[in-house]
Amino acid sequence: MVDITHKSTTLRTATAQAVVKVSKPETIEAIKNDTVPKGHVFAMSKAAGLLGVKRTPDILPDCHPLPIEFTGVEYEINGLEITVLFTVKTIYKTGVEVEAMHGASVVALNMYDMLKPIDKGIEIHAIKLLEKKGGKSDFRDRFRKDLKAAVVVCSDTISAGHKEDKAGKAIIKKLESCDVKIAEYVIIPDEIDDIQNKAKHFEAQGIDMVIYTGGTGLSGRDVTPEALIPLLDRRIPGIEEAIRNYGQDRTPYSMLSRSVAGTIKDTLILALPGSTNGAKESMDAIFPAVLHSFRILKGARHD
Repeated sequence: MVDITHKSTTLRTATAQAVVKVSKPETIEAIKNDTVPKGHVFAMSKAAGLLGVKRTPDILPDCHPLPIEFTGVEYEINGLEITVLFTVKTIYKTGVEVEAMHGASVVALNMYDMLKPIDKGIEIHAIKLLEKKGGKSDFRDRFRKDLKAAVVVCSDTISAGHKEDKAGKAIIKKLESCDVKIAEYVIIPDEIDDIQNKAKHFEAQGIDMVIYTGGTGLSGRDVTPEALIPLLDRRIPGIEEAIRNYGQDRTPYSMLSRSVAGTIKDTLILALPGSTNGAKESMDAIFPAVLHSFRILKGARHD
């Protein structure tokens, strides 16, 4: 199965349809009057769909088992056609499009099975996805496309040439995937003055965001939070909480990180862990959603 461990949990919704076409008006009347020999067609088919959607990963090998937290089944009769509308909701890391389509299919097949003794000309048509919501694609067009970022690696060993930077490059890769331009990439030692000067310099240049990696731990030389916090006009605790919460689900050491998020005027300042995994997971935790902050900073209303 596709690796979804890097994804964040969000509300996911999908609605699918299936169309059952009978061959004579008497079949529709039998459904409405509840005279079909096998029982109440709509109620039993709904029950079959509820059971079927829960078994989707048992039948389709690439589908992830996930919590089905809502299932709704509606019917619309139009002449000889019955449209099945099947909606599924979950709060999880991946969508429920296939689950909705599978559920609609099972409802339609159960209707076919119940109606075939009285109608030999039944057909199933138009099984398709009507709508889906949730996940990063649902928010893709809500972000500005002209953002610029500076990436600052804080490390005595890397600045001295004793170690290769990988965390900063992981941050750049994520930024580029979110269509953020890299204005500058620098490596500096763990010195408070150097860290502060970079923040002031990039803010004065009008850089939209400055992302630091390194110096957020508990050693004596980890001074990035001490350098940046006095410069911030406002902290953004939600971003810090999201980073640590996402990391804590993956390693018990995330609680020891002192990641920082805030603004200097309209420039977003982020201080992330210096390990490659820590930096990458922190970026996965908040991007691209954090880019919505720039619409708010420019006065746009919340959606």
